[in-house]
Amino acid sequence: MNATDISQMTRDQKLRAMEALWADLSKEQTEVESPGWHAEALKETESRLAEGTEKTLDWADAKRGLRKRFE
Repeated sequence: MNATDISQMTRDQKLRAMEALWADLSKEQTEVESPGWHAEALKETESRLAEGTEKTLDWADAKRGLRKRFE
């Protein structure tokens, strides 16, 4: 597939392709090193969760909202 093929896909098709790629990549046993800023971002989020100031959203609801937003 080349960039021209991707440009012909609908947004829904692109999102589903990204999900399929991520699912396939996630199966690999190789370890991917996270950038250093990830640890700091996670600490900040954990602090907001502990304080009760972080808004959370169920993953299924988040995906539904993103799909609606980008349809």
